[in-house]
Amino acid sequence: MTPTPPHPLKTAEWLLDHAQDPRVRVLDCRYALSDPLVGRIAFLAGHVPGAVYADLETDLSGPVQPAGAGGRHPLPDPDVLAGWLGRVGIGNDSVVVCYDDPSTGQGFYAARAWWLLRWLGHPQVFVLDGGWPAWQAAGGAVSTDDAAHAPTTFTPCVQPGMVAGAQDVQARAPGTVLIDSRAPARYRGEVEPIDRKAGHIPGAVNRDWSGVLDGAGHWRSPEVLGVHLNAGAAPTITYCGSGVSAAPNLLARELAGVPLGPDNRLYAGSWSDWISDPTRPVAVGAEN
Repeated sequence: MTPTPPHPLKTAEWLLDHAQDPRVRVLDCRYALSDPLVGRIAFLAGHVPGAVYADLETDLSGPVQPAGAGGRHPLPDPDVLAGWLGRVGIGNDSVVVCYDDPSTGQGFYAARAWWLLRWLGHPQVFVLDGGWPAWQAAGGAVSTDDAAHAPTTFTPCVQPGMVAGAQDVQARAPGTVLIDSRAPARYRGEVEPIDRKAGHIPGAVNRDWSGVLDGAGHWRSPEVLGVHLNAGAAPTITYCGSGVSAAPNLLARELAGVPLGPDNRLYAGSWSDWISDPTRPVAVGAEN
């Protein structure tokens, strides 16, 4: 029997209480798709003491492939990601807490890091509930020093059941719910600020990722999340633009009782991969 994963969230108070635990490692995942330097500048201006900066483009994604296959933020090679984790002091016995800044309206980068470590088979990884603002509100110290953790070894144990490809989406079994995590206007094809084609994958329902957070950037209750995702215990494949902002919906599904795996998968390439093949169908307008 697969062991039940630990609760995926940690509070700022928990992190304050465990800040001196030698096993704890913190990843600062702040970023902005509109300006790739924003997160690193914010990190340099102040971060959780001991935190390591995790850059979406260089650390949490692989190289973009020709013709866009794999999407704008492909999954990194597992050994490459594991090598980076080891170099920054994260090993298989580490307790990893990831945070970003939901007050910016882009509080999905920490969930991307959380999902990636779970994909590598690391159960002791968590998202800081409320992110950077919660740490500050709890009276957490602010550092401008670079962390210097001793390098270690991270051995990956990849979980292939957590990932779906375009063929899995096309051949999904009846009853599998396809969740589009983007903003409603992008889902309907009314606007497309990033990708070269607008619309959504036919048959997908729209569940904007931002619905998993309340107005203060904290995760909503499992009961509310279950209603928001409106998928019950049915198997789901979740996607977004490039496999990043879908991560909060995957975490929310786990909070609502469906752990990552065959019933709660990420279409890693997402919309940007889907449209890389012009023969794949595209829908516009609302389907739900």
